[in-house]
Amino acid sequence: MKEWWRGGVIYQIYPRSYQDSNNDGIGDLAGITSRLEYISELGVDGIWISPIFTSPMKDMGYDVSDYRDIDPLFGDLKDFDRLVERAHSLGLKVMIDQVLSHSSDQHPFFQASKQDKQNDKADWYVWVDPLPNGAPPNNWLSIFEGVAWEWESRRKQYYQHNFLVSQPDFNFHNPEVREWLKENVKFWLDRGVDGFRLDTVNYYFHDPQLRDNPPRIYDKDNPPVNPYYMQDHVYSISQPENVDFVEELRELLDQYGKTAMIGEISNLDLMAEYTAGDNRLHLAYSFELLGPVFSASHIRKTIEHFFNIAPQGIPCWSFSNHDVIRHVSRWAAHGSSPEALAKQTAALLLSLEGSICLFQGEELGQLETEMEFSELTDPLGIRFWPENKGRDGCRTPMSWDSSLENAGFSEVDPWLPVKNPQLERAVEQQKNKDSVLSFYREMLKFRKNSSALSEGRTVFYDSDEPVLSFSRQSDDQNVVCVFNLSKEEVSLPIEGLKDINNHPLLEAKADGEVLSLGPNGFCFFFGDLDKDIVIQ
Repeated sequence: MKEWWRGGVIYQIYPRSYQDSNNDGIGDLAGITSRLEYISELGVDGIWISPIFTSPMKDMGYDVSDYRDIDPLFGDLKDFDRLVERAHSLGLKVMIDQVLSHSSDQHPFFQASKQDKQNDKADWYVWVDPLPNGAPPNNWLSIFEGVAWEWESRRKQYYQHNFLVSQPDFNFHNPEVREWLKENVKFWLDRGVDGFRLDTVNYYFHDPQLRDNPPRIYDKDNPPVNPYYMQDHVYSISQPENVDFVEELRELLDQYGKTAMIGEISNLDLMAEYTAGDNRLHLAYSFELLGPVFSASHIRKTIEHFFNIAPQGIPCWSFSNHDVIRHVSRWAAHGSSPEALAKQTAALLLSLEGSICLFQGEELGQLETEMEFSELTDPLGIRFWPENKGRDGCRTPMSWDSSLENAGFSEVDPWLPVKNPQLERAVEQQKNKDSVLSFYREMLKFRKNSSALSEGRTVFYDSDEPVLSFSRQSDDQNVVCVFNLSKEEVSLPIEGLKDINNHPLLEAKADGEVLSLGPNGFCFFFGDLDKDIVIQ
């Protein structure tokens, strides 16, 4: 029997913003549980829940102070157990985040570690002496806050933080740290989770020689907003030992049967390396399809490159998540309307080879929320405003019913605002058959019922921009997928058409052997397995 994650669709839940059950303005586990039937009816295979552990919430839960308990904002362990039980009863798998590279500075182990150099947690974090002139040991940078080193006067040393100053990095060169982190993972496996999304999975180890990172090639006339992206991070992250630890995690998960790990990776080459063979990550995703480029050539190049370097690897593609601008807004220039673009991108994403992640609200065609500076909570946006407005705009609460206060998310003011563009796309307002939500349900059903779309290999056709065309071929089915990634109508000759006028997801028309695609048009049709199809 095929593993559930292989070609499966996973729905990402940002717990602060899904459903508030106790009217404190913040979503919680009980709220998620109350909405699981909606997720099941959508047609996905499982859910991934962003961090819910005890945390000071300096980085919205990605700064963990207790790895084995639920933050009171979200409920408690009993609430978590009820959520897992209900999800499983509906046939949904449950994945949770694991933030292993760093902890909160409020974690008891860091509080002990920073006291002196002799305590039993002294070597659990990355501590280094200053240079003779008092400067940090090298040029490593933090994604959020300048240099990656913070001075601690008690130890008279610097500690490393790849993210916030309040997120000190664990010392993975210490085997005690690795064993303890694996015990934390085991704790959640024993509670019945089906897998994990591993945050910054290539950030675990650092170069023990502390060598300077070299500069990255970038446009000097238009440098990055964040200086972090002016370096090539060959020593601060992505060390060979990372893969060894991933293999240790895989060995642990394999003891629990049909579990899975999705890793957050910075690029396709690492994505291939970390999913190679059957003893590393089950799945990984990178950021190539989470960026500003939306073109046939870019999508084809990304997918072909991955499968060229990892022919047996399994990617996990996504267009949106909790860290990037929602894709309907990000690629708005390519859409004849937000609804047309939302449907087309749903059809495209759900026809790609590999597994798929959908971000909550994506199935509604939700737009990025326009935020005022005074409304921000994200440290990234607060630091780099206005050139980088941070991640709050994609994290605003789920819209359930525009007739209810705060769209049915909460009866009190939520932690982030629900604004009119999001109200207009609420679940209850999308019950008609032409809605984006209805289309997602149909498209998910189509993918699940198609052996070609769920497990077939990809063959691209040499169509010209803005047309992206490929087939997905399994042993018994050949589905040809054609997309017009523009706002203008296009026509193209196709030889070997079959059943094009009979498909329920048709957004195109055929006249003889000429296929016409309207703005953001697309179509699927079935080709003969033994007959070549030509698309020009």
